[in-house]
Amino acid sequence: MIADLVRQCRETFDRGTTRPLEWRRLQLEALIRMLTENEKEFAEALKTDLGRGPEEAWLYDVGFSITEIEMMIKNLRKWTSPRKVPTPVVAMPGSSKRVPEPLGVVLVIAPWNYPVQLLLVPSAGAIAAGNAVILKPSEVSAATSALLGRLIPKYLDSSAIRVVEGGVPETTELLNQRFDHIFYTGNGTVGRVVMRAAAEHLTPVTLELGGKSPTIVDKSADLDVAARRITWAKFVNSGQTCVAPDYVLAHRSVADSLVDKISATVSEFYGSDPSASKDYSRVISARHFDRLVGMLNSGTAAVGGQHSRDDRFISPTVLVNVSPDSPVMQEEIFGPILPVIAVDSIDEAIRFVRSRPHPLALYVFAEDQSVSDAVVSSTTSGGVTVNGTILHMTGPHLPFGGVGESGMGAYHGQAGVDVFQHLKPVLKRSTKLDPPLAYPPYTKRKFSIIKKLV
Repeated sequence: MIADLVRQCRETFDRGTTRPLEWRRLQLEALIRMLTENEKEFAEALKTDLGRGPEEAWLYDVGFSITEIEMMIKNLRKWTSPRKVPTPVVAMPGSSKRVPEPLGVVLVIAPWNYPVQLLLVPSAGAIAAGNAVILKPSEVSAATSALLGRLIPKYLDSSAIRVVEGGVPETTELLNQRFDHIFYTGNGTVGRVVMRAAAEHLTPVTLELGGKSPTIVDKSADLDVAARRITWAKFVNSGQTCVAPDYVLAHRSVADSLVDKISATVSEFYGSDPSASKDYSRVISARHFDRLVGMLNSGTAAVGGQHSRDDRFISPTVLVNVSPDSPVMQEEIFGPILPVIAVDSIDEAIRFVRSRPHPLALYVFAEDQSVSDAVVSSTTSGGVTVNGTILHMTGPHLPFGGVGESGMGAYHGQAGVDVFQHLKPVLKRSTKLDPPLAYPPYTKRKFSIIKKLV
């Protein structure tokens, strides 16, 4: 069945259905209608899956997707038009350009933590580039997956855009097919599976993975601002964000004060009992809950630590007295647990970060610009926000992606369309002039002129 579905999408692509800009625009506009006309249903599904309130459902999934798709519509002709480039002297008289063309049939595999945004934004980029697309939502966020599976066929062209629901068997069968590009968001373990499967067909991949994104807090930092911005980014969606601060390396002189300010900010954001806050989400499943609770013994809970398996609730938690070798520091946390480790210098913090795999994001708080400059220039990460968190991924002119174990390739804005199109080099020469210089026989004088031109 899945093989037939992929074949049908390829037949549609081969007929040229997806190439006209008007078809692409109509599909993108339909996506926006789907999101706006069913905003309440999306909020309810995200509440069921993740315990999200309607405001955060709109901000981080529905509204974010609409903004990205609107930008694609606005720039559709520009981003998919030929791009003139200089022509070398040896090819004169002539002109050169790069002609964007769609890749073919694209597979987009999404995770469960932002199950609308992380499925629809890359899929919209693939549609804008003129591809046929197969969308695979995560079975872990089951309510949202079911909603997408029901709505997408109602709004989009089912001859070219299809949804495949299901778990490991369905994903495995999809990966057995030949695609022209695979876009996967998730963890590194599955990322390796995707890459191995893609290699069988020499299919290019974009892998948006994750890792342990560090936050460095210098002694010069504005601690009040740092505490608010770290608290927001860490505990939104109950810590289930790929670019959430995974751990903090704080200068020893301010570490205790930072923890105190984070504690006060948690109360300000979520009240004295976060389990009663409409703005505080839940852990996605019992399995992930158990994994996270197992990390709580890695240090002392200076903030939070309460949890309830029945409600999949873990309070916003800050751990201190954490060893770099403890379980909580060995894998991406992906939950509402924040280790804070004191360091004696920024150089020590930089060495700590450099000793570990390249993270998806890195954050540094410092009023001393020489400190933030040193951190940015001395570390490697997918992206950086200075004196802030997460927001580097919201700018359409800043491509979002990882490096090394945190991923390969990038998207958002124009990059989110370019990743799904081949910029074909095209050189057009005139026949009015055809100098004999480039042709044999090569005399000494002729070759000396060629060497100067090349």
